[in-house]
Amino acid sequence: QVRLVESGGTLVQAGGSLRLSCAASGDTICIAAMGWYRQSPGKERELVAGFTRADTTNYADSVNGRFMVSRDSAKTTLFLQMNDLKQEDTAVYYCHTDIKSYCGLESYEYWGQGTQVTVSS
Repeated sequence: QVRLVESGGTLVQAGGSLRLSCAASGDTICIAAMGWYRQSPGKERELVAGFTRADTTNYADSVNGRFMVSRDSAKTTLFLQMNDLKQEDTAVYYCHTDIKSYCGLESYEYWGQGTQVTVSS
């Protein structure tokens, strides 16, 4: 299995910046894709940014140009640099992985526990 631990969430003023981290451990060789999702009260969880199975990056329209996703050379730590934060970015941010099917793990995906980002006016 793969364990994901997020960190970096906190209270920040609008216009500020924040960097989230997600550290993966366990069967990390089985990671096929890795990304950030977020969920705010009353809303569905949505993709924010991430690396696809083809190693390309994708971003939600709402964060494109403000957020940047990156990872370390081992591809086991994922980062999300968030700039020009807005109140609507307030949410719990979750790290997510898709798993290579031939690995035979118990799940095809894993989620972290989430980290709260609150943007104040």
